[in-house]
Amino acid sequence: MTSISVIGCGYLGAVHAACMAQLGHDVVGIDVDERKVASLQEGRTPFYEPDFPEVLTRALETGRLTFTSDMSAARGRSVHFVCVGTPQKRNEYAADMAYVDAAVTALAPFLSPGDLVVGKSTVPVGTAARLAEQVREVQPGAILAWNPEFLREGFAVQDTLHPDRFVYGLPAGDDGVAARARLDEVYATPLAAGTPLVATDYATAELVKAAANSFLATKISFINAMAEVCEASGADVTQLADAIGHDTRIGRRFLNAGLGFGGGCLPKDIRAFMARAGELGADQALAFLREIDSINMRRRVRMVDLAREVCGGSIVGRRVAVLGLAFKPDSDDIRDSPALNVAAQMRLQGASVVVTDPKAVENAQRIWPDLTYAETAEEAATGADLVLLLTEWKQYRDLDPTAFGSIVTQRRILDGRNALDPAAWRAAGWTYRALGRP
Repeated sequence: MTSISVIGCGYLGAVHAACMAQLGHDVVGIDVDERKVASLQEGRTPFYEPDFPEVLTRALETGRLTFTSDMSAARGRSVHFVCVGTPQKRNEYAADMAYVDAAVTALAPFLSPGDLVVGKSTVPVGTAARLAEQVREVQPGAILAWNPEFLREGFAVQDTLHPDRFVYGLPAGDDGVAARARLDEVYATPLAAGTPLVATDYATAELVKAAANSFLATKISFINAMAEVCEASGADVTQLADAIGHDTRIGRRFLNAGLGFGGGCLPKDIRAFMARAGELGADQALAFLREIDSINMRRRVRMVDLAREVCGGSIVGRRVAVLGLAFKPDSDDIRDSPALNVAAQMRLQGASVVVTDPKAVENAQRIWPDLTYAETAEEAATGADLVLLLTEWKQYRDLDPTAFGSIVTQRRILDGRNALDPAAWRAAGWTYRALGRP
């Protein structure tokens, strides 16, 4: 058993802390937000994530997991995970490192010789080397490693307990050997199950997360660019994706055309990657990411244009039902959500918009209180002139088009995620449109 502190108890840190306790370690989660700390200590989750409430409750019941706002609780622990956020800077592409810097600065006085500080936050390349020097200045015997996270919202518990790989960014020499041995102890259970491990230097470990997210964003925007061509030519982007996805060099995953990506990772991470490349004099190498970002944002505009087109040229005064507000299903995260962005645009352009989501309504209300909110898809769609499916929750994919058609004023639906069966909806009398499909 390893004695661990987790600095930052947001989405990443809270899940990591609970899962480390489930693996048998003694864990304290530390966060400056006292309300969040109190909630977690009582077993109440501050965000929606499948399976997390059960893992949190079990971990608390064992006594191996506690939460506090007192940084001194890190004293005497041997491994310290830094899990704070790196949001995009206001009016800039670069990542805001204030939270990471503050966390390491606050932690440093409580370190002892031989302690291991492990960064998990997504940071610009070069950050680990800088922070390692900062840690050494305060506690010369402490070591810093970088261990990027690869969590998918909706699968965070699975991805923590059963990851598809580990990446260790290690210092050179004996410190690197010691850091690797300590991390191997922490992750002994998944490593014993065969999880691949890549042990490398700081810079490579930092670049892995940025490169992975950039590749995924590129793949998503590629198929959405193909959707634009399909709309212009009358082709079907879903069948196109199926056909090219059979090529094992390409694969079918992340080739789902639609409204594009959002959330707290992909958009801000590719922008931060571009910003850091510019600082390093390698901006031309990532110039293509600007177009990736542009394609992604165009999808939102296109959805509003398509709504206007389906409604005969104007959405002013039209009652529009929006199904889904979270940036993806199985999450209540509305950060940079394409669905919420489209709903807000339509509201600003004169539509009477009623929105719903199984989990994200409360979060959305804080940002857009002027939207009208409904508890269910049926409530949102009653009397609607147009329905938009913008987040592909299972309950929306499973809607009966005939029964659902009985409550709307006009049977018109825009499938922003290509998640529905066009033939079934059209057979039920609906005008069905989707991005990239005739």
